[in-house]
Amino acid sequence: MSIDQTTQTRQLTTYLLPDLIPSNQKMAGSAVIIDILRASSTICTALDAGASAVIPCEHIETAQLTRKDFDADKVLMGGERQGVKIEGFDLGNSPRDYTEDIMAGRTLIFSTTNGTRALHRCQTADRVAIGCFLNRSAIVNWLQQDAEPVHLVCAGTDGKITLEDCLFAGAVAEGLISRGVSFEMNDATRLCLNLYHMSIQHKEGILLRLLESQGGQNLQQLSMQDDVAYCAQVDVLENVPVWDSGVNRINNG
Repeated sequence: MSIDQTTQTRQLTTYLLPDLIPSNQKMAGSAVIIDILRASSTICTALDAGASAVIPCEHIETAQLTRKDFDADKVLMGGERQGVKIEGFDLGNSPRDYTEDIMAGRTLIFSTTNGTRALHRCQTADRVAIGCFLNRSAIVNWLQQDAEPVHLVCAGTDGKITLEDCLFAGAVAEGLISRGVSFEMNDATRLCLNLYHMSIQHKEGILLRLLESQGGQNLQQLSMQDDVAYCAQVDVLENVPVWDSGVNRINNG
């Protein structure tokens, strides 16, 4: 149940890249990992489709070793490097491939170029969730459950800031502010808010922004433009994937 926060001021900090998180500072409060194209969208979709858990691995070798702990029919390997499915893995990073008939009851071992790395940079946070446009309102509701600081962590691409992640950070910030919550924001959050406000002036603004982003262009070059359209959908999922860093598992919260 949400608590009344109308008279409280919370910290709302956006990190445009994971490397901008201070390495010597505990991240008190709730963090949301954002990798719109496509790790966040894929994780949310896989768990909504019935995956029993997602195990995020930074390295391919770690994922391969982790697979040995499971019966072959109870686990799937998913992920990408530079947008392409990893050799020997069952699935790539297209959320449209993570259907109920494939995922139900199985554990997903998952490794991507940017998203899983961003996740592991947030081990000191009290709560860590995975957010994307697909579950935007669910994420906003989840963040309203307490009055602790909020950290929006954009995964970026190969150490570079990505438009699509910033756009979603702005969408979350707008969702919180519109519900009467008072926030002390950093400038990165203000930039993301401005981007979001400008984008939604057009009816298909989110999709157009994703298509024009570098990540969107990369996917179009790989003939994966349908993934961009899928990831641009808003509020089609109601689940909130939450990461337990102690056991390195992501489950629906």
